[in-house]
Amino acid sequence: MRVFITGATGFIGSAIIPELLNAGHQVLGLTRSDEGEKFLRTSGAEVLRGEMSDLESLERGASISNGVIHAAFNHDFSNFVENCELDRRAIEAIGSALEGSNKPFIITSGLPLPLSPNSLTSEEDDVPSDSGGSPRVSEQTAMTLVERNINASVVRMSQAHDINKQGLATFMMAIAREKNVSAYVGDGLNQWAAVHRLDAASLYRLALEKGSAGAKYHAVSEESIHIKDIAEAIGRRLNIPVVALSSEEAKHHFGWLGFPVSMDAPASSVLTRQRLGWQPKEKSGFLANLELNT
Repeated sequence: MRVFITGATGFIGSAIIPELLNAGHQVLGLTRSDEGEKFLRTSGAEVLRGEMSDLESLERGASISNGVIHAAFNHDFSNFVENCELDRRAIEAIGSALEGSNKPFIITSGLPLPLSPNSLTSEEDDVPSDSGGSPRVSEQTAMTLVERNINASVVRMSQAHDINKQGLATFMMAIAREKNVSAYVGDGLNQWAAVHRLDAASLYRLALEKGSAGAKYHAVSEESIHIKDIAEAIGRRLNIPVVALSSEEAKHHFGWLGFPVSMDAPASSVLTRQRLGWQPKEKSGFLANLELNT
């Protein structure tokens, strides 16, 4: 099928392109720049010039394709609320273009926090309507499309990594470099789930080919990594001290990153593996890639 990808030049989207091409699909990638167009053409994809705020370009890409993967999101956390609203409008625009077609629409969201302490969030867990107060409502918007008989499903993304980037730990490392200390909050036993970007790419393909409307799939190959272990890996990599901070100290030390570093978000992908036949294959784990980060 011909697949329209938003975020096609991004960290995850750029991995999805070869995954789809190698499986015999065609790819139409969205980009707003000459550099992005060059990258897409070199990768073997078709090009659609446009951007997230250009809803007409999103609608056009969806209408001329057989399926859509929405992997774009602006991670400028200084404008997080605005970027979440842009994301919502983009999802709704693409959904409107797909209405009545049964074309698959795969939407990216984050993992919800566990419903109870120290529990693994599963694919059956519903996200509260207010998403715990987060302005990002990708999944909630996807479910409103399903109510309109649009073939939408969700990939809940964990901390995606390779040797160059390791999710939010990349920001933890930047702060550690700046302040010459690697920190965690409290006892550091809160956890993040993680996935290699290439394994995530294969999950998107399987969701596109085999997925069901309204399904929630977990891009998780490592269920739980303690934040203390992440801080210690950063400390070893940078050869700097590792310290525990109180919640108040963490607000000053981490800034906007204080909440993610304090959150507990382990997750299971058992049902995703069963339903799609997804098997993560990458051998390099999150902590190993973090210690190899240059």
